[in-house]
Amino acid sequence: QYTYLTVHLNKEHDIETPHGVLHVTMRGVPKGNRPVILTYHDIGLNHKSCFNTLFNYEDMQEITQHFAVVHVDAPGQQEGAPPFPTGYRYPTMDELAEMLPSVMTQLKVNSVIGIGVGAGAYVLTRFALNNPSLVEGLVLINVDPCAEGWIDWAASKLSGWTSNLVDIVMAHHFSTDELTENQELIQTYRLHIAQDINQDNLALFCGSYQYRRDLEIERPIVGLNEDTVNTLTCPALLVVGDTSPAVEAVVSLAASSEVPQRTLCSSTVECNSRLNPTKTTLLKMADCGGLPQVVQPGKLAEAFKYFVQGMGYSKSTHTLPSAGMTRLARSRTTSSSSITSMDSSRSRNNLNSLLEGSGAGALDSPSGPQTMEVSC
Repeated sequence: QYTYLTVHLNKEHDIETPHGVLHVTMRGVPKGNRPVILTYHDIGLNHKSCFNTLFNYEDMQEITQHFAVVHVDAPGQQEGAPPFPTGYRYPTMDELAEMLPSVMTQLKVNSVIGIGVGAGAYVLTRFALNNPSLVEGLVLINVDPCAEGWIDWAASKLSGWTSNLVDIVMAHHFSTDELTENQELIQTYRLHIAQDINQDNLALFCGSYQYRRDLEIERPIVGLNEDTVNTLTCPALLVVGDTSPAVEAVVSLAASSEVPQRTLCSSTVECNSRLNPTKTTLLKMADCGGLPQVVQPGKLAEAFKYFVQGMGYSKSTHTLPSAGMTRLARSRTTSSSSITSMDSSRSRNNLNSLLEGSGAGALDSPSGPQTMEVSC
């Protein structure tokens, strides 16, 4: 009986879009006017290897009882994907974002809360910029809003290695320390990237990400350009591990006044500095590298719970897990790139009450920038 239910709750679709066929997996059915959780994975991964650990975590399963989930696989990245024909032109990152409205239309989805990692976070951000009415919130893990390529930087970290595609993708996901210290995790993902993903298809996806455009997001200025500036209008939770390659460059270089802006673009912190501070939360996860959804699924599930509650779904979703977030801590910083704010006073009060209940202390109304950190 359990197997029977699983088969019927997870349905795979191949959906025609203006830029080709997209493979998606839907779990559950849309529930009333509630948004659907839509995920998009990073390069070298598919929806299973990127998100199964998180969505199989007990607390996350309790949350997803109340939301349907749509997992999107980038073209040619799903399990068992055939190679593309000779001469096939892979969609650009902009075109990958343009494929998503067709998915929503066919699956009868009215709005989404997006969870994206790396390249997938970029796609979902572009999608939200183009279709703000379709996106209620975004969780962006290791997002890079800039047009800067990462391949040369990644290859430069591989001194003494043979820099093939697998090595470069591994350096995109993991810090130098992780590559040498967390052998079990590294071996698992190295084998997955090398053996489970079609290498020609992967190279095309990597090339598309390498040559992406700058998202051209600007931070709105109150009273000046809130209605005209190009920025996200939905709440956004930016997530990065404290040893992730997405922050390493900024941590080592930001102290220098001579750091070029192009270098600073290679980080989640840069994205945070561009977004509306009243709708953006930057969550830096301690003891965590480039795959927080794999290494720290419990912490990310808790953060996602509070993010969804802050969007106003706590009252209509009475049975969401309500245990205190005992490992949520806060620390102040003088960096203008580390602003933490909730999308409304309601969501901040909600987070305050949850923290008070757990004994972790409440968030004061910030007089200056803040960073929220999860530690263990």
